[in-house]
Amino acid sequence: MQTTSATANHSRPPLRHSLLRRASRASSRAFTLIEILIVLAIGAMIVGLAVANFGGLFSGAKVDVARIFVTSSIQVPLETYRMHVGNYPSTTEGLQALVTTPSDKADRWRGPYLQGDINTVLIDPWKNSYQYRFPGTHNPNGYDIWSKGPDGQDGTPDDIGNWSTTNPNAIPGMPATQ
Repeated sequence: MQTTSATANHSRPPLRHSLLRRASRASSRAFTLIEILIVLAIGAMIVGLAVANFGGLFSGAKVDVARIFVTSSIQVPLETYRMHVGNYPSTTEGLQALVTTPSDKADRWRGPYLQGDINTVLIDPWKNSYQYRFPGTHNPNGYDIWSKGPDGQDGTPDDIGNWSTTNPNAIPGMPATQ
């Protein structure tokens, strides 16, 4: 029997062996049902953890919103009021003086100093009114403004105020950064 150069140099395995080799390669590349179930279980655990921590994400944002309000957002309206009227609103007048004219200061008041609905602007993220005191106990030459924080109780560690607990040399009368 005479062989050609093509068959002499390249011997072909029997057809049966090549089909088995292809089948074994295909099965090694595919995922088993167990592997798919494990991936789905891990994915479900990740989603469960994310949903469980979702509330914590927003509670942190509420603290940040309250802190920004008491240290920054309210500062310009109060300073503008002080420049026009001569002093910050009294504790009795409260933050309402930024929106409605105090009766004894009508000739100097040029407000309103806050824009928006008064029923929402002066309400903290936990639906409580922001607290205000002038002169302040933490800022004796200025004002104290604070939120009662998540627990809604005044004088507790979660209160968020414009006084600095880390810088006792903060400028009196000006809200200090935390």
